[in-house]
Amino acid sequence: MGFLGFCLAGLGFVLIGAWEAVSLTVPSLTLNKKATPSCFSHLLAFLLSFFFIVNASISVIDSSHSSDHIGVPLQLQVIAVASLFLLYSIAGIVTTKFTHLLPLPTEILDLVVLFAFGQEFLLFYLQRKDPTGLENRYYDLLIVPIIVCFSSTLLAFKSPKSPYPRLGRAAGLLLQGTWLVQMGFSFYTNLMTHGCALREKSRGNYTIKCKSHADAHRSMAIATLQFNCHLAFLVILVVGVYWSFGSGDRERNSRDYTTYKPISEELRQFESRGQFTLDSDEEDEIVVAENGSTEKVVIPVEGMNGFGSH
Repeated sequence: MGFLGFCLAGLGFVLIGAWEAVSLTVPSLTLNKKATPSCFSHLLAFLLSFFFIVNASISVIDSSHSSDHIGVPLQLQVIAVASLFLLYSIAGIVTTKFTHLLPLPTEILDLVVLFAFGQEFLLFYLQRKDPTGLENRYYDLLIVPIIVCFSSTLLAFKSPKSPYPRLGRAAGLLLQGTWLVQMGFSFYTNLMTHGCALREKSRGNYTIKCKSHADAHRSMAIATLQFNCHLAFLVILVVGVYWSFGSGDRERNSRDYTTYKPISEELRQFESRGQFTLDSDEEDEIVVAENGSTEKVVIPVEGMNGFGSH
């Protein structure tokens, strides 16, 4: 694929994942009640799938000219997987913009992209053209975000209105994109680990060989460390963006403004009450006389200074 191909593919995945995450976090970008990606996300998926098909087709031609019998079937597998994503993107665009032409429910689109992620998983899981190649370690780590995308899409069938499965798939797309960019730098630049070199039979068939067993182990450890850094950065980024955009909206939605009363109404109620009156410092006591009649006797209360009258 080359350095440029890895970078463009990674940036495409990052844009799709970022747009889906932002559209789910910011309510103003949500088009309907269900947490579905917008037409712009389908358009990005269409461009990315078309790029993979064109790039794989060029690699097939180059492999055939180089008499590489392994590179041709490898790139045909890439074309098959990219065709499923292309079908998903076209169906999504038509369903979003021209609902009367193709009124497909969201579950059908999720089923198509679920098969696409499953095919992508098999592509990288079964690709062992050189068991000792360092690229296999990067492919194994790439399976992790693919599984996240597959599982999140599967959970979306159970809760189609919940934004969390879509947010999980967006996070998986982001991690897949950043890891593809990392693979481009690790395979085709000076950032490749020392003691390893790229051997390219054709444009679609390459491997990374290390000089010794120790170099291979060190390179795999470095690849794992790089993936952990990508994962930690993604978690911090997603959590920060989600809480920064979503916390304000959740706080506004949780407040019940109907219980508040205008200040003018409270002032009118206060003014409508009677004037304040002070009770007398004298206490009244009813005394029963000897003839059975009652009379009221006023008994003065002692002053605040504590000295009473005798």
